[in-house]
Amino acid sequence: PQSGEVFGILKQMEETFSANLAESQKDEVAAQSTFEAVKLAKSAEINTGQDTLEDKTQQLSNAEVTLVESKNDREDTEASVAADKNFLTELKVKCALTDKE
Repeated sequence: PQSGEVFGILKQMEETFSANLAESQKDEVAAQSTFEAVKLAKSAEINTGQDTLEDKTQQLSNAEVTLVESKNDREDTEASVAADKNFLTELKVKCALTDKE
């Protein structure tokens, strides 16, 4: 008589464990599917971020080149202005000498 009760309890435990296992497996499949979707989305975000980083790096490089070229142009322009001022001064002196003659 007692062994029947033990078998009944064991049978009930087996049914409970089987039901829990089936539900856990179903939850695991759903979690895996969700994980794959999140992984795919995050991979796309990472790729977009890397593309943006490459674009920004290229823009920075171009800006640095433009800055160097602009500084060189400025130096050339300042030298040209100085030479023009010097020429103007000399021209004024020559004109003044010519006017005196």
